[in-house]
Amino acid sequence: MILSAREMKALEERAFADGITAEALMEEAGLKIARAIQQFCPLPGKCVVVFGKGHNGGDALVAARHLAETGWTLEWKPAFPEDAWAPLTWKNWERVRDIATGLEAHSFLPVGPGAPPLIVLDGLLGIGAGGALREPILGAAREINRLRATSHAQVFALDLPTGLDGDTGTADPDTVVADYTLTIGFPKCGLIADNAARHVGRLAVLPLEELSKRAGGESTALVATPENLHLALPRRNFDTHKGQCGRVGIIAGSRGFIGAAIMAAEACVRAGAGLITLFATEDIYPIVVSAISAEVMVKPVTSYLEALDMKLEVLAIGPGLGKSRASEVRQIIEQAKQPMVVDADALNILSENIHSLDQCAGPRLLTPHPGEMARLDPQSSGRSRHETADAFTTRWPHVLLLKGARTLIGQQGRARSYNSTGSPGMATGGMGDILTGVCAALAGQGLSLYDAARVGAWLCGRAAEIAVTEGAESEESLTPTALFEHLGRAFGDLQARAW
Repeated sequence: MILSAREMKALEERAFADGITAEALMEEAGLKIARAIQQFCPLPGKCVVVFGKGHNGGDALVAARHLAETGWTLEWKPAFPEDAWAPLTWKNWERVRDIATGLEAHSFLPVGPGAPPLIVLDGLLGIGAGGALREPILGAAREINRLRATSHAQVFALDLPTGLDGDTGTADPDTVVADYTLTIGFPKCGLIADNAARHVGRLAVLPLEELSKRAGGESTALVATPENLHLALPRRNFDTHKGQCGRVGIIAGSRGFIGAAIMAAEACVRAGAGLITLFATEDIYPIVVSAISAEVMVKPVTSYLEALDMKLEVLAIGPGLGKSRASEVRQIIEQAKQPMVVDADALNILSENIHSLDQCAGPRLLTPHPGEMARLDPQSSGRSRHETADAFTTRWPHVLLLKGARTLIGQQGRARSYNSTGSPGMATGGMGDILTGVCAALAGQGLSLYDAARVGAWLCGRAAEIAVTEGAESEESLTPTALFEHLGRAFGDLQARAW
């Protein structure tokens, strides 16, 4: 459920009317903020707490207290003098000040792998603020952005990045640029706006128990989180066998583009498919079979139509395929009765006769990036991403996964779903091939294509995060195959309901 600022305030008022105190909500929020920070930064380091006079500042101080108790060093940067602080902000300042006494150390910057992190908490403004930034908030927001730019600090915005409109996503010129936004209770409408992604960064939703149980009604849009995803992927029974985990066929690869086929197939292995068959034309078969992992069966074919005669629960088609066999690809998209993930060159072939989607014998998951989406639907130019997705899924009875910094999944009759995980390091060729393999594997294990898309996007984004924050990768060095090493941990985080 995604709420406007007004809806969020009304929910809080209902809780207060029922006897829930602001202090209790603040304590729960601050504890969850600290735990989320520790998820993304497992090693304790230095935390610069930039806070305002209101309850958003109080949340930051509660979080700082919990961080101090686990070995973090704190530095304070209040935006207002003490006599302007709200009573709860002052009360939590006294508590954290007493605990952190003597913990402040000399300033340091993280240097080299495994060095202690430097983070900044943006606790300046919450959903109650609006309009252009003014002093002293303006100067504090600029200081946060300076620390991020010059000291490579990781910025955690609490509820909203300061300067971002919680309803529209409109950003003040000096809006805080967050690496992580830890939104309290429920995600706010402005956080998933197209133009907000560069300020919001990684979005984590921290539910508050007393608010969650007072929220009601169906939502037309939601943010995909472990809380609402984990039940889609049930634990395996002890007597599970490979035949129950999906026979997946992958039609991919061509001369010069065999890497895409290999990455899709090996991602399918890593995501739990029972049996994987990669169909390779005879001109590339010798190269593919010598390069791919032993777990993948490679079947040489003279025509991709041979896949229609095999016993398969799921098909994936498109990565590195080229367009030389366009007629066969169109026939497979139309005639295969199995659920199918359609990506890359298969999408480009489909765009030349989009009405093939009316004739499909089975359900389809389309996974375009923005350029492919523009070819599938030329009228999408000038629309917002959610308008594009809504228009497409209203017209076609298939699942759409629209890639981007906030990957969006839609289907007729289902809530539009925004992915929350990911890293800028994923902006490199091949990540889509990994996603295709993961989604196909999940569909093979019984997930609907809608759930396979939502879970697959979350897992790939989380694996990328782990590779950068805990592995040896940087955002610049991250490669698609680096995700393989961390997919297992991503599955574990999903089942443990990490943020």
